Amino acid sequence: MRTLSKANAEVVGAHLVMAGRLMDENADLAYEHAQAAVRRAGRVDVVREAAALTAYASGRYAEALRELRTVRRLSGVDEHRAIEADCERGLGRPDRALAILAAAPAPVTLEDRAELALVEAGARTDLGELEAALSVLEQVPTTKLDPDVAQRLDEAKHDVLVALGRAEPREVAEADTGTDEEDQPDADVVGFDDVLEEDG
Repeated sequence: MRTLSKANAEVVGAHLVMAGRLMDENADLAYEHAQAAVRRAGRVDVVREAAALTAYASGRYAEALRELRTVRRLSGVDEHRAIEADCERGLGRPDRALAILAAAPAPVTLEDRAELALVEAGARTDLGELEAALSVLEQVPTTKLDPDVAQRLDEAKHDVLVALGRAEPREVAEADTGTDEEDQPDADVVGFDDVLEEDG
């Protein structure tokens, strides 16, 4: 961002903040913010990273793959192999996903290892290799994992065990029709049009 003018950096920064805030709740709007940032600062690695992550979150897997490779070229950092491989899965190419994972650098953290394992297990499940998928998941210890990641790992194991006929499917809880405080819109959230006004 230091290569940008101060005014441009402020607008790009606002778009990046909104892309990050909206990615989990409105991936398409997050993607629009990331694209607005790309139009202003397409040679900045963090901007292209936002474009990649929002494309992935919104199901634009081919575009996300292109952006992830651009990020690696611009930054020299290779830290999104799990997402890259999952994009290949999303495009119906689990064999390519496994090839990407095989070429991935050694995971830095236990969470990174878990993310790689989740994608590999998914790819192997796609290929019908259920025993291999279970083995991959069982090799990741869950005791020191972030609770959310550990839960995802346990759920993935359970799904494979169900597919193998060794566990019963979980009961599907009824959807909660009530409205709580967390469901209310955030009055402080800035919309895409608001940031565009600053784009001028």
